[in-house]
Amino acid sequence: MTEQGEQPNERIVMVPDVCNGRPTIRGTRITAQTVLEFLAAGDSVEDVLDGYPTLSREDVLACLQYASKLAAHRFTLVKSA
Repeated sequence: MTEQGEQPNERIVMVPDVCNGRPTIRGTRITAQTVLEFLAAGDSVEDVLDGYPTLSREDVLACLQYASKLAAHRFTLVKSA
């Protein structure tokens, strides 16, 4: 559960001069991709939190929600020359 009134996507930010503008967890230099890669490799949320003690469970869940929203976008493949 997130803090009252806070949307999970507010935890994921893109700041041009932090990690080359890649999505990071607010207030850190930890990219959403890093968290998602650990989870995809089979690590548990607790494993991620042990490795990154500055993160909260809500941060990890916000990364999952961010990825879910990206996957929900429709993409069109265009054949190029």
